Amino acid sequence: MLGIVIALIGLALIFDFINGFHDSANSIATVVSTRVLSPGLAVAWAAFFNFIAAFGGGVKVANTMGKGIIHFDSLKAHGTHTVLSVIFAALVGAIVWDLITWWWGLPSSSSHALAGGLIGAALPSLGWHGLVWDGIGKICLFIVLSPIIGMVLGSAMQIATAWIVRRRTPMQVDKWFRRLQLVSSGIFSYSHGTGDAQKTMGIIAVILYGTIWVEREFTIPFWIILICNGAIALGTAFGGWRIVRTMGHNLTKLQPIGGFCAETGGGVTILAIAKLGIPVSTTHTITGAIVGVGSTKGARAVRWGVAGRIVWAWILTIPASAIVAALMYAAARPLLAAAF
Repeated sequence: MLGIVIALIGLALIFDFINGFHDSANSIATVVSTRVLSPGLAVAWAAFFNFIAAFGGGVKVANTMGKGIIHFDSLKAHGTHTVLSVIFAALVGAIVWDLITWWWGLPSSSSHALAGGLIGAALPSLGWHGLVWDGIGKICLFIVLSPIIGMVLGSAMQIATAWIVRRRTPMQVDKWFRRLQLVSSGIFSYSHGTGDAQKTMGIIAVILYGTIWVEREFTIPFWIILICNGAIALGTAFGGWRIVRTMGHNLTKLQPIGGFCAETGGGVTILAIAKLGIPVSTTHTITGAIVGVGSTKGARAVRWGVAGRIVWAWILTIPASAIVAALMYAAARPLLAAAF
């Protein structure tokens, strides 16, 4: 069993890597599109802040992913093979959807893909009563709220900063915000590491406490925090360039002042919601913030057709990853049941 547990933890870290790879566009798209940093420097900058979030990001979101979507005690009661089957299927469902949307160049949510995977794998094994509907309801609520909050903060910051620098020359404004965008990019990348790495922490905890540590109390050891932030930082360092083009160029055109406002508004939103322990999508939040900044220049400044494609990807994420996970559970459970 130990070998299977180690392999499944490895799969969780692969998902974490793909999460960073897929979502790196969220952290670097604005700073690359405004040409404040080259793509290579931008991903290194983002990866650094992804990693240091391990030392101050907390574990509230990790606990939600571990015990706030599926009833953990019910899952554990069904036996080791069920725990392994559910988590394997959930991870595969999330990975498949992430790779599909990366190929399409659409910024979908890795967080919601993983939540969908957990739901799809848990339903055939535990039934409706095995799901924590309060936790799922909060996640669904913030699918709507997080981009709206990001949009409001992004547009408010754009309006406020534009008023503050209204008497300065465009050259001065550009010079100031090229420097400030390094700060805002760091804030957003830190928030990405804080929110997204914790989802994998929760999954690894379920694997361990549902199998070889079944008698121990559910907590998140620091070594899990460290390897999860390391994996997502490594994924970010490789970058998902297809999505960078969608986020940084196709959605709206940004200047350094706009990039600063979008990143700061998005980062603050994510950090605040993470303190509540709610797995929120960095993708939804930064997209909302970018649209908010672009909309201050008028409705025509935003390419609403691109925005519409992104919204459709958001709507489909949970059901699509759930379907893949349910199919994988049906295939994996007999094999693991036979092994035990």
